[in-house]
Amino acid sequence: MLSKTHSISFYLYHSLQLAVTSRTNPFIKSISSLRVVWRKDRKLDQAIENDKRCKLCARVVKEVLNEPGQVIPLRYLQKRRERMRLNVKIMTFLTRNPGLFDIYYDRIKPKTVPVQFLRVSDRLKEFLEEEKRIFREQEPWTVSKLCKLLMMSKDKVLSADKLVHVKRYFGFPNDFLVDLVPKYPQYFRLVGCPGEEKSFLELVSWNSEFAKSVVERRAEEESGLTGIRVRPNFNVKLPPGFFLRKEMREWVRDWMELDYVSPYEDVSHLDQASREMEKRTVGVFHELLSLSLHKRVPVPILGKFCDEYRFSNAFSSVFTRHSGIFYMSLKGGIETAMLREAYKDDKLIDRDPLLEINDKFVELLEQGWKKREQQLRLQREEVKRDMEMMAMKSGENDRYSLDE
Repeated sequence: MLSKTHSISFYLYHSLQLAVTSRTNPFIKSISSLRVVWRKDRKLDQAIENDKRCKLCARVVKEVLNEPGQVIPLRYLQKRRERMRLNVKIMTFLTRNPGLFDIYYDRIKPKTVPVQFLRVSDRLKEFLEEEKRIFREQEPWTVSKLCKLLMMSKDKVLSADKLVHVKRYFGFPNDFLVDLVPKYPQYFRLVGCPGEEKSFLELVSWNSEFAKSVVERRAEEESGLTGIRVRPNFNVKLPPGFFLRKEMREWVRDWMELDYVSPYEDVSHLDQASREMEKRTVGVFHELLSLSLHKRVPVPILGKFCDEYRFSNAFSSVFTRHSGIFYMSLKGGIETAMLREAYKDDKLIDRDPLLEINDKFVELLEQGWKKREQQLRLQREEVKRDMEMMAMKSGENDRYSLDE
């Protein structure tokens, strides 16, 4: 069994002289027949759990912000609990997360009885203004991300609806197709109207500076620091307690020796079942996860782009077959592909600049949580004082009874 700090490449290096290449070994199996046992990684699962409460709050906020005037009757929001995947009543949620909304009374229709409404709080308004500022500051990075997604696709075109569906995973602003895309006609052309069928975002011009993957940039940086040419390749590290069978070790060793295939290269000439195509597929997933905010994306979301990025129907097996590069989390009943190198235990190392927005939202939530804790503590102290006063009065009454 490998130690926790040994990578696949380290292990394979020491077994290199004992094996022969797949070109001369008739027993090396095809990609489709190779199997790796999935192993749970509790620390990476915890990374998903850490964001659970914030994501729930963000869903509720989004629901209110999408309403006209950003207000909604509380009872209407209560009916949408299932859609928001909220397992408590709205009032319970508001009590646990103060500071997001203000409650006030108004009429849904003239001459009706006033009911409780929710509106955005002043503190949430401040956050929303801060969010706009961060998006403006990081606009060049957002544009480069969008270009990269288009440049990796086979026809340099992606469905507008699909891009809208994945916007929160990559940090695109809510109205990026309407507000951002028209500002950069040198890069983008929007065909059709967003929200309608057959609406597409098309790449207008190729930017060679954007056509460098994270893996390639890392190799360039290492070459610059050491003065020695570093070949682009993946950082591969086996999870704790994990080991590979001999046939898999041999296949991975030979696969790692293949030249890196950039996700921005034209691979129309490659056989879908070839090892080179596997290298390219891993490269695309590595780049997609690197471009995502949290370096993780649900597998069903990635599956929406099978045709555009030339993924096979069984693409998800890549994440378990290359367990030293990716982790497939099953947390929450959803398969989520995660990039191992981006995490140390349950914390992100490689943080996207747009995560500043998430940090600001967490600050807003934590202010409310601290306020609630203070209120609960004061209530407990008040109850304690009342009980002590009652005990003292009871003791005095007992003494009076004895004196009589």
